[in-house]
Formats: sequence, structure tokens, C-alpha cells
Amino acid sequence: MLKILKAIANDIGGKARRFGKVLNVSGQINKVTLLESCRELDGKKAVGVDGVTKEAYVKDLDANISKLSEKLRTDSYNPTPSRRVMIDKPGSSKKRPLGISCFEDKIVEKTVATLLSAIYETKFLDCSYGFRPGRNCHQAIQRVNELIMSKKVSYVVEADIRAFFDTLDHEILIKFLEHDIADKKHIRLIRKFLNAGIMEDGKYIEKEEGSPQGSVISPVLANVYLHYVLDLWFEKVVKKHCRGESYLVRYADDWVCMFQYEEDARKFYEVLPKRLGKFGLSVAEEKTRILEFGRFASASRKKRGLGKPETFDFLGFTFYCGQSYQTGRFKVGLKTSRKKTREKLKKLGEWVKERRNWKMSRIISGINRSLRGYYQYFGISGNSYSLNKLAQKVERIVFYYMCKRSQMRKLTWEKFGEILRKYLPLEKPRIYVEIRKCPTLFAEG
Repeated sequence: MLKILKAIANDIGGKARRFGKVLNVSGQINKVTLLESCRELDGKKAVGVDGVTKEAYVKDLDANISKLSEKLRTDSYNPTPSRRVMIDKPGSSKKRPLGISCFEDKIVEKTVATLLSAIYETKFLDCSYGFRPGRNCHQAIQRVNELIMSKKVSYVVEADIRAFFDTLDHEILIKFLEHDIADKKHIRLIRKFLNAGIMEDGKYIEKEEGSPQGSVISPVLANVYLHYVLDLWFEKVVKKHCRGESYLVRYADDWVCMFQYEEDARKFYEVLPKRLGKFGLSVAEEKTRILEFGRFASASRKKRGLGKPETFDFLGFTFYCGQSYQTGRFKVGLKTSRKKTREKLKKLGEWVKERRNWKMSRIISGINRSLRGYYQYFGISGNSYSLNKLAQKVERIVFYYMCKRSQMRKLTWEKFGEILRKYLPLEKPRIYVEIRKCPTLFAEG
């Protein structure tokens, strides 16, 4: 967030604290803030239905921004429907819809999202980590790890909301926003984005619910919705009815709840569908369950003649009950989930297959770019084994497709390994984040 937007954010945040409701938010959307948003947007992203790129838009930037600012001032601005594309859904044969806005709409979305973030940063709870300044996935993972290791956690509720971004209720969201923002013009602008609809295969589809994944404004709106539906409810209601300790950690629409006692976990599990149903949401039953997990889970299950404690997934990692090599004491183990590993290997295999006739140096360079991002996310302390296994399988994929080339049919594994070591090394796994040293951002409850 640039300095000028930070200043506006601080001003709006101060008004929110002082008056409860914020007035004249739309007055902050002007040429200056629109220009700043334009400069921050990535010009390499996919284009909307009008096909206009950032490069084309900025050729006449002053004139374009002036026209846009005037439309917003006179309330004559109407966003263009977003272009829907279907992308692969990790670990599933299903496709996930992605909404791509036009570049000019992205400018307005980003400005509005910045202003909304400024208003709600003073309201959001510490359990929320997704799409907030200074917060990230690794901190959410660290928090779950820390709670299970240091608090009286014996049961975990792993839950998932079915098609959250597609079923978000517009009218309920508007009511939430009106609770904090008194500027009707700003509310009207957000409603326009929600009702803009989508274009798919040249056909216009009107949307009465949902906020398209991929749009700049969707993550902030999702946070506002779940702040009222889940976070505040858990903090103000659920905790008060629990006999023991209870905790929630949420990253966007991915979240886990932790409890000291089984009866508290079961009560929450039973009432959760009713709570979500009040706001037009539903639980994905196949992805929602209660499991025994924590310091006492192994001993408790052993006494009852059960197997090892179950595992659960959160943000691409599998959490499991382990032991420290040095002390033999309980620790939370973390490894890349099988679903994420399979997905990565499948994508890399398809990518190499399509480009197996390229120069080998070019293929390795492309693989390394992909692996670098993967290792930066999954390269956390304790996950070396999973990363090394993936690296070995990537080598085998490259070897397999190189042997398909006519000039390399006699290539041996030993010769291939020598080529990789001396001339074309593949990106090596490394630990980027020491998860137990990852900073936490909230006060202890």
C-alpha cells in the first residue's frame, strides 16, 4: 500500500473508531487515489471482456483517469461484467470459476478495497489472517501450531464452506457494510460491482449472489462477510458456551477450530450448519469432521484400542501428531498435503510433455521458476522430507520425457544425473520459513 493510500487509510480508520460509522468514503475516490491504484496493478494479469491491457490504458492515462473520476463523482460509473474462465480445482476433477475484471474496473476495485481495508482493520479480530496487511499464510499455520502445542487442545473441527464465493448473499453483505459505513454513494458503488454479472462464452449471466473469485475486491468483501458470520459469533457466543478452552484460526474461507473438550467440539459441529444457513451458506459435509488431536490424543486412543491420531489439512499442509527427535516429547508435525504434491507433479508432467522438444536448458529453466515458488511456500521447517521426495519425482519426470526424444534414447539415469549436476541443475529444496520462529501478531487470549 503506497504512502498516499496509507494516509487515507489512517484517516478513515480514525473516523471509524471515533464515530462508529464512516461518512463520505466515496469522497476519497479521486484522481490521486485512482492513479495510485493504477500504478500498483500488475500489467501482466489476464484482461477482461474489453481486451484492454494496462499498457494500452496508460498510453492516455491522464485522460482516462479524468473520465473515470468524473463518472464516479457523478455516480454514472457502471462496471463491465467480468469474464468467467474455468480453472482446475486442486485435488478434484471439477473446475473452479474465476472472474476477470476489465482493467479500468480493477482500478476502481483496488481503490475501494483499500478503503474497505482501512475501515475494517480496526474491527477485524486477531483470528483472521487472509488478505490483511502484514499477515500471511505462514503466520496462520504458525498460530495453529502454537495453539495445539501450548494450549489445552485435544479436539479439532476441520470445516469447509461449500462454494463460499459463489453463494455469498448480496443483501446480507450490504447490511453488514451499512452497519459500518453511512456513505450511501459508496454502498451503491459496491452494489454495482456485486450486480455487474459475468460473461461466459459470449453470453451475459446475471448474478444475484456471490462475488467472483479473482476480482480485486472479493477478498475484502469475503473477510467482512465472515467477520460477522463466523469470527464474531465464535468469539462472543461459542466461547461463552464452551466448558473448556476454544480457538479459531481463519484464512479467508479456510479455517479450523480447536477445543479442549469433545463435548464442546460436538456442540459446535452440530450448531455450525444452522449458523451458516442463516446467512445463505452451507457446510461441505464431506470436508467437515471432528478429530482427536493434540498432546494427549495418542495416549487416549491407545487406551481405547484405537490407532494413531488422525491428521487434518490446512492451507496446503497436513498437520500430524509427532515426537521430537531430541526429547521424545509431543510436537505438531507439518508436511505438504498429498493433494498438493500430486497436483504439482501432474502440472509439471503435463508442462514438460508439451515442451519436450524444447532445448533442455529452456525446459529446466521453466521448471526451476515453478519449483522456486513452490519451495518458497512449502519450504517450512520440518517439511524437508516431502520437498526432497517431490524433487526426486520431478527429476524422474524430466528423465522420462528426455528419453522420448530420438537423440536421447540411449540416455542412462547416471548420465542424466551427471548432466543435471554439472550443467543444468534443478532448483534444490530449501527451508525458507522457520515456522516456530514465524512472528505472531496478536495478544494471547
